[in-house]
Amino acid sequence: MHYTQNLPLASVGWSALIAAVPLLTVLVLLGVFRLKAQWAGLAALGVSLAVALFAYGMPAGLTFDAAGYGAANSVLTVLWITFNAIWIYNLTVETGHFAVLRRAFAAISDDRRIQAIVIAFSFGALMEALAGGGSPIAICSVMLIAAGFPPLKAAVIALLADTAPVAFGGMGNPITILGSVTHLNADDFGAMTGRQAPVLAFLVPFLLVAVADGPRALRQVWPAALTAGATFCGTQFALANYWDYKLCDIFAALVSAGAVVALNRVWQPADGGSAPAPGTPPVIAGGAVDHDPVAERRAGRPEGGDGRRDVLVAFAPYVIVVVLFSLAQIDPVKGWLARGTAGFQWPGLAHITTADGAPVSTFFSVPWASTAGTLLFVSGVLTALVLRLSPLKALRVYGSTIRQFGWAIFTVLCVFALSYVMNLSGQITTLGLWLAQTGAAFAFLSPLVGWFGVAVTGTDAGSDALFGGLQLTAAHQLGASPILFGAANTTGGVLAKMISPQNLAIGTAAVGTVGAEGTLFRRVFGWSAALMALLCVLVYLQSTSVLGWMVVGG
Repeated sequence: MHYTQNLPLASVGWSALIAAVPLLTVLVLLGVFRLKAQWAGLAALGVSLAVALFAYGMPAGLTFDAAGYGAANSVLTVLWITFNAIWIYNLTVETGHFAVLRRAFAAISDDRRIQAIVIAFSFGALMEALAGGGSPIAICSVMLIAAGFPPLKAAVIALLADTAPVAFGGMGNPITILGSVTHLNADDFGAMTGRQAPVLAFLVPFLLVAVADGPRALRQVWPAALTAGATFCGTQFALANYWDYKLCDIFAALVSAGAVVALNRVWQPADGGSAPAPGTPPVIAGGAVDHDPVAERRAGRPEGGDGRRDVLVAFAPYVIVVVLFSLAQIDPVKGWLARGTAGFQWPGLAHITTADGAPVSTFFSVPWASTAGTLLFVSGVLTALVLRLSPLKALRVYGSTIRQFGWAIFTVLCVFALSYVMNLSGQITTLGLWLAQTGAAFAFLSPLVGWFGVAVTGTDAGSDALFGGLQLTAAHQLGASPILFGAANTTGGVLAKMISPQNLAIGTAAVGTVGAEGTLFRRVFGWSAALMALLCVLVYLQSTSVLGWMVVGG
């Protein structure tokens, strides 16, 4: 069965309005009507199916097949990664080493606001660089709970922090994909993104402090926020422009964490933000209470201090993750893992083409050996060995981990089905075409294209694959720099990561508040919109003589 993507109406503007209905549906149901994410996602999926069938004329068989294709992709892209990331955390809870981890963070600084910077901003960036796929949100959320933050606030901080590194996440995968779809130099895109994303990265630690303890905290903790933001953005800029964009996040994460720890040796906040008093059990993921005398005795008594071995074992799971993902980036190892890739043409979707006749890829790739989820699973197995858990106990913890996600699994399946229906039917392309026809104003709106892409697909790489060509076409039509617009697509996309329904579902599942996605959405949407407005102004100025000197090759 053949299908050619098209506009539902002669007017691009009215077509775009129709195409936007599914996306608006999920955003309004989450933000205005406070509907749970699973029902908002299901409703938006139903709307996207109706738009594809009745407005775009996509055959019914292809439409529902596209939804199934999207749901299948979510299993390896999101669920397999997130299950294993939270499994690793739950293993530490099972053995009592979670309590040791909390006390170890308190040893870095007894100020939770500084801990939030080190954990969510710096360590989260390292996880984004190596793993991505929602794992920084899942892992950092539970680590923040270990530091004593309430579950929902921990999720907000983790989502907000997972903006600074996303453009260069997965060893620069979004930039690499942008280069491949536009056939332009990926290094140029990396350098240009390195002249946009660091501006946002500089601000993020200040926002984390404000979220963690209110605006007053900025007066007390600004030296730590300034140190983290300045070192991170400076390192990100330097590596993107003068070395290798693929290594940006790794070095930026390590340098910023080291700088904050060093600062903490010579400076301490005046007051506030301290960890909970001894004996005050903080809530942990799933609603349990972190106060298990047997587990705490097993992991080390607080009053006597934790032994060096207990601390090493508590951090071992995350060291294992970093080491395995680092090894997986070595070319010989990467090539060996790539041999484990399987795949097939998804049945029934082989004959979908764009309006200009180009085939739309619907190949279902299964890189079972090299995917982040598999590397996390191996990390979990090694973690179980280090924690001396029996295989049966580790398996039981895995089962409870899957049950912990509950409706979040359904949410991810629905949203991925939604994104693939919108993509394969041409709804996403219609939105991009409409924005591209805004003329000179497109320089201001170009980051918004990437924002739309990530809001639907959940990944910056997916947004670049979807809209990279459109940004190139718009740049040529306007006589502007395609490097500038392509980079704006990548940088704009990072600001939708925090509001993407997939990531909201991951965040709530990780901290045991499934069903609170609407509340989480409202807490982060304002930050996303404010940072997007700033980025739009920056990109517009870069397209003019005011900041045109910042454009690569300009």
